[in-house]
Amino acid sequence: MTGFQTLFYKEVLRFWKVATQTVTAPIVTAMLYLLIFGHVLEGHVQVSGVKYTAFLIPGLVMMSILQNAFANASSSLIQSKITGNLVFVMLTPLSHWDLFGGYVLAAIVRGLAVGMGVFVVTAWMANLSFAAPWWIAIFALLGAAILGTMGLIAGIWAEKFDQLAAFQNFFIMPATFLSGVFYSIHSLPPFWQNLSHFNPFFYMIDGFRYGFFAQSDVSPWMSATIASTFFIFLATVAVQMLKRGYKLRH
Repeated sequence: MTGFQTLFYKEVLRFWKVATQTVTAPIVTAMLYLLIFGHVLEGHVQVSGVKYTAFLIPGLVMMSILQNAFANASSSLIQSKITGNLVFVMLTPLSHWDLFGGYVLAAIVRGLAVGMGVFVVTAWMANLSFAAPWWIAIFALLGAAILGTMGLIAGIWAEKFDQLAAFQNFFIMPATFLSGVFYSIHSLPPFWQNLSHFNPFFYMIDGFRYGFFAQSDVSPWMSATIASTFFIFLATVAVQMLKRGYKLRH
């Protein structure tokens, strides 16, 4: 386990050395979202009897977890490719499982660190309850793991920053913003409600929000099942890419 621990420590240290950029900046961004949307829509929008600001905070926390978990794994790999130091990782006797675990666990740490920071600076703005704290923990970990794995896949696939930016701008960002962070899907027309159920990000955010209010658009058990299945699929793809050395060993 020494190699895995070293890679994990290296990846955590990589983002923590620039914590102002990797942790503080996303917290400030989420705070701005809350101030703008909460100020404009508070008093005009209620979701299932929950004040809009209270409804918005869990969504922003989860959005921050997802986006930063993805960013950590993907940026690490693409930077290592471009600077040429990835070879020093690939030459080590680390197995594909060690590589997967090191990158994804570090992504989980960053995602949870940012999510916790967002919660700390926003929770005082609304009266939040913790109706089912286990669901909060489960979906936070599961969401960070899924996006960390997705970031690993994107980092392996991309060969330059433009490709990674396209992946993030045309897939990650739309899937996140259209997952119910800022609204309940019940406020959408029937067609868009049905379409939202094909978005795996929706189940992560909906299940996470259930942990606070014991209210959700779908059962948390269904959300956990779909999210877990999605994670297993992504993990299988990522491990196979690492095992083959796809776009890494050349």
